[in-house]
Amino acid sequence: QVELVESGGGMAQTGDSLRLSCVASGRTRSNSIMAWFRQAPGKSRRDREFVAGLRWSDGEAAYGDSVKGRFTISKDGAKDTVYLQMDSLKPEDTAVYYCGRTMTSYSIVVTSTTFYYYWGQGTQVTVSS
Repeated sequence: QVELVESGGGMAQTGDSLRLSCVASGRTRSNSIMAWFRQAPGKSRRDREFVAGLRWSDGEAAYGDSVKGRFTISKDGAKDTVYLQMDSLKPEDTAVYYCGRTMTSYSIVVTSTTFYYYWGQGTQVTVSS
């Protein structure tokens, strides 16, 4: 069984930085994808927005257009942890951020929620202007 636990959310002001962490337990397939999605207020789980993801084997990363140049995803293999460094935060970044992991391996970073089987409980990020 795989469990994902997020932490690091909170309140921030425009231009601030936050770092989210997601610790994974259980077996990790080498080419599984770990990613961050966010769910804005009033949106459903189906409408979660892809933020950033990486291939566990080599750290190959991909980003959503709205966060490119501001957010950075990274991993610590020894700690089975993936991070999301969020810089230059904007009010539109306000959302619940979820960590997801695919059950199977993929050669690319998949960006649709339908590929992700395991999910964390989410961590709230609120950015005020």
